[in-house]
Amino acid sequence: MRTRSLLLSITSGALAWLGWPGSPLGQSILLFIAWVPLLLLSTLEKSTRRFFLLCYLSMLIWNLGTTWWIWNATAPGAVAAWLANSLLMCIPWLGYHFFSKKVKPLLASLGLICFWMSFEYLHLQDWGLSWPWLTIGNGLATHPEWIQWYTFTGVAGGTLWILLVNILLYHHWLSNQQIIGRKKYHWLILAFFIALSPILISSYWSTRKIEIQEAQKEIIIVQPNIDPYEKITAGTEQKQLAIAIGLSKENLNEKTALLIWPETALYSPYGFDEEKLNDKEQLTPLRSLLSNYPGTSLFTGIESYRWVTEATPYSRKTTDGLSQFEAYNAGVLIDHFGTHGFYHKSKLVPGVETLPWFLRFMDRWFEKFGGVTAGYAKQNDRNIVEEKNGIKLAPAICYESIYGDFLRQYVKKGANLITIITNDGWWKKTPGHIQHFHYAKLRAIETGCWVARSANTGISGFINPKGAVIEAKGYGVAASLRQSISLTNNAPTFYVQHGDWLFQLMLVLTIIGLPISLLPKFRQ
Repeated sequence: MRTRSLLLSITSGALAWLGWPGSPLGQSILLFIAWVPLLLLSTLEKSTRRFFLLCYLSMLIWNLGTTWWIWNATAPGAVAAWLANSLLMCIPWLGYHFFSKKVKPLLASLGLICFWMSFEYLHLQDWGLSWPWLTIGNGLATHPEWIQWYTFTGVAGGTLWILLVNILLYHHWLSNQQIIGRKKYHWLILAFFIALSPILISSYWSTRKIEIQEAQKEIIIVQPNIDPYEKITAGTEQKQLAIAIGLSKENLNEKTALLIWPETALYSPYGFDEEKLNDKEQLTPLRSLLSNYPGTSLFTGIESYRWVTEATPYSRKTTDGLSQFEAYNAGVLIDHFGTHGFYHKSKLVPGVETLPWFLRFMDRWFEKFGGVTAGYAKQNDRNIVEEKNGIKLAPAICYESIYGDFLRQYVKKGANLITIITNDGWWKKTPGHIQHFHYAKLRAIETGCWVARSANTGISGFINPKGAVIEAKGYGVAASLRQSISLTNNAPTFYVQHGDWLFQLMLVLTIIGLPISLLPKFRQ
């Protein structure tokens, strides 16, 4: 019995890993059976303690298999992330294990869907350990042709779809346990129908026409391919700037409306004072470039800071204690006249850029990459960055691009282009940068917007509103890409208008339905 339980635990974790983008198989279809072994395990294991340990093993295998690459950036942070996230993932399963002992199997299965999707929704919120990288609906990012209906549901629809198929397959097994002779197949047929229907709907939906404006906007994105660990080396700032300028010149012309450089493309060991950026001597070559192309705007990543007169939740004091400032991982819009607005990264990476107060003792364990633990100030408002040619940017820096609701708020306010600037080289050439690129397709489908993605090292490219990659440059390539984009003129998608409504529905069902369903009269 214990050997079988161990095998079920390992099998579930392995299938979830092998079905994920960037894995050795990367076959998303495996996700539709990945949680069946864990459901069987819950039935076979009556001991809550043993079920928890085996569930934890399964979740740990999934986390390790899909995000082992975090180790390349910070070993202590990676271990903490694997252990903590695996533990959090066990909570909805423990709820299901307890629930299944109190109510009938169908109601318990509904409970699992509500518990898990409530967990995913809460894990998307800003609470210091937010890590929605493994939201189940993300696992379908390699098949945009299956999930055009994410324009209605967001990734929550994918999570629901996958869980439903797994549960129906489990109920097929359950319904045939006590039967001798002819087997029942109604659950299996229903599982097949549920698995196939969304794909057919998506195929039909993908034929929709995208209304476009007559005028096209020419956009250039740059991928400098600078090693991120060398990038933060003092004395290399001018060389980095020269590389970005040289790559830009390869495609720049008088028709170029927008030039996009990646995260922290403008780098200084001490950061740039935002109030004095226009006078910074280090940026003279950049001003010279833009003066030659007065019709072009540049949106670029930058390490910056501002002096503050009063203490804020994010401010820090100078070494002499006489002044205080806020530091930012930021984006800035620049043209030949100067700067035209900053964006400050809002979703900070757990560990390296932020930690909840109860884990601040771990500060010294984390290495700096793209930030310092609890060191960056963040922006709370979703303000569009609008440039002079009519392009309204929904800016996302690195990790922010995995938050669907975050980016849809920009589009709801009128943004017509999603710009993702990132630096995925901290993880080296591992599945991390591949997964991150695939997730950008989900944002395009959800919002009905083009995505222009500029990576320092990683994958840069253009993605159309249907999630199709139009052009991309892979890891380890220094290049610039040029694309003429007809900005979408459609009405906002249902998801843009209503956000994570499906996640929220499951949270309400959990809060209201759980206590009611445990009442003796309801159970009978």
